Amino acid sequence: MFKMCYTSAVIIIMTIVLVKGLYRPSFVLFFTLIILYLGKIIDINEAFVGFSNHGMLAVGVLFIVAGALQSSVTFGNTLEKFLGNKNSKFTYFRLMFPVTFLSAFLNNTPIVASLIPVIKKWSKKNDLPASKFLIPLSYAAILGGTCTLIGTSTNLVVHGLMLDNGMEGFSFFELGKVGLPVALLGIIYFSLIGHFLLPKRKDIITQFGDQTREFVVVMKVGSEYLNLGKSIEKANLRHLKGLYLFQIIRDGKEIAPVSPEEKIEFNDSLFFTGLPDTIYELQKTPGLHITKDAEFDLKNIDSDKLKTYEAVISNSSPLLGETVRKSGFRTKYGAVILAIHRNGKRIKMKIGDIKLQPNDTLFLLAEKDFDKKWYHSIDFSLVSLSVDEYSKPRKKGNLALILMGAMIFSVVTGVIESMLIAASITAGLMILFRIISLHDGKKTIDFDVLIVIASAFGIGKAIENSGLAYFIANHLINSLENFGIFGIIAGLFFITSIYTELITNNAAAALMFPISLAIAKTMNLDPKPFMIIIAIAASSAFATPLGYQTNLMVYNPGGYKFTDFIKTGTVMNILVGIVATFTVYFLFFA
Repeated sequence: MFKMCYTSAVIIIMTIVLVKGLYRPSFVLFFTLIILYLGKIIDINEAFVGFSNHGMLAVGVLFIVAGALQSSVTFGNTLEKFLGNKNSKFTYFRLMFPVTFLSAFLNNTPIVASLIPVIKKWSKKNDLPASKFLIPLSYAAILGGTCTLIGTSTNLVVHGLMLDNGMEGFSFFELGKVGLPVALLGIIYFSLIGHFLLPKRKDIITQFGDQTREFVVVMKVGSEYLNLGKSIEKANLRHLKGLYLFQIIRDGKEIAPVSPEEKIEFNDSLFFTGLPDTIYELQKTPGLHITKDAEFDLKNIDSDKLKTYEAVISNSSPLLGETVRKSGFRTKYGAVILAIHRNGKRIKMKIGDIKLQPNDTLFLLAEKDFDKKWYHSIDFSLVSLSVDEYSKPRKKGNLALILMGAMIFSVVTGVIESMLIAASITAGLMILFRIISLHDGKKTIDFDVLIVIASAFGIGKAIENSGLAYFIANHLINSLENFGIFGIIAGLFFITSIYTELITNNAAAALMFPISLAIAKTMNLDPKPFMIIIAIAASSAFATPLGYQTNLMVYNPGGYKFTDFIKTGTVMNILVGIVATFTVYFLFFA
């Protein structure tokens, strides 16, 4: 009795601290684990069994795999094509379907991380508030994560617990029997009805974006430019958000202002003024060239070697009075000038012909550590990192996709039975082929998430050892027995879902596992459907930003308030619960 009371008190205190957000979840769960060990509820091996669990280790390795896939521009480009150039009644379908599909095969946390800037850029270009699209991005990723074993770390946590308890774990697509209907109906509801509850709100950066310093850049039109012969309007160069085409030089003649009917011709020099991030994106447009330079291939930038910087010309710089072309800037500094800003005024000439003056701000693409090398130089009064964007050559991005596909194929076909081994081989090859550096690979791993998962395993074992799991299971069965097995499944789903909203998904899954197992044993039933329901429920965190990592990730970029998630997510939680409960019931008990 003492063990049950002690464990209950510790779990209640842990939950209160997590809900109030007094400390990081990783610290709270690890400290709880130590308290339960000191209370002799679990021994030392049981306390730290989670730190060697295959599911937890697979999550860690998959962070590296997903991080390396950022090198592929395919995802962002494909999503932008799906979204199109205008907002329509089908926009949410076009956003959520591809993200859901993608998140079924990749851990959804890094997917959302890599797509947030894509959505923000698309929203900005179409003059739409990002707040109308970032919550759907998170929800789509959550829904996709319920469809396969590797879609979310929660599935791997439950899978690992099943293996530790002598059960057969999930096959790769087994969760999809329930997850797919949940995802489809969730997308349909949100695309048709749920999105009306989203706020129209600009984030802080967008609100102040119009006051940001603008640069001027000149782009040469090449023969491979897809919009040759089209008007400015039809080439989508007329209403660029954060970018303005103010002049064309053709055969030495100036065309300004530029009419929307003006057609683009080969060898035209297009003069743009814009913000650093929009100019940086412009460099990647096929057929538009800032310079023909083998040393700096702007379409295949490796962010491990090259980064963008802003450097301000000092009053004593030897560059003063020199044109960019004659200064030998590229040879001397190992950098290429992408654009120049001068007191808010447009400089109506090619960058190479501009004479540099004091306080000119240069937007540069330069070798890594350019800022450290030239920070104390008299040539510049200020040097700082500008647009810090992960980028890799297209070949490496395509190789990353091939390796990812091979990993999934090997697990699905049973060539490699262990998800941990398959993911480890894939991550190792990605580092070996320099798709991602060892340093960046380490940075992609969210150690806080891994500590939460590993600690929750030990806490779950304490709930089982103390008898608390069977106590809760019996009371749940007794309370819902009038509703039969359907009522018990529904009760288990909503208890897990509520707990997820309060203490994060992985912790909820690990803590509810022993209770679900106790219910199955008490009722003498196959435990697998109960494991499926808690895996789906633990991932169904729509009503608060706290319950799921992707909700937290879009919270600030979308300029959201806590109540925005309550408004949009409560109905989603209920809908997903109903669909999941009915599906599990008819698949396993009807």
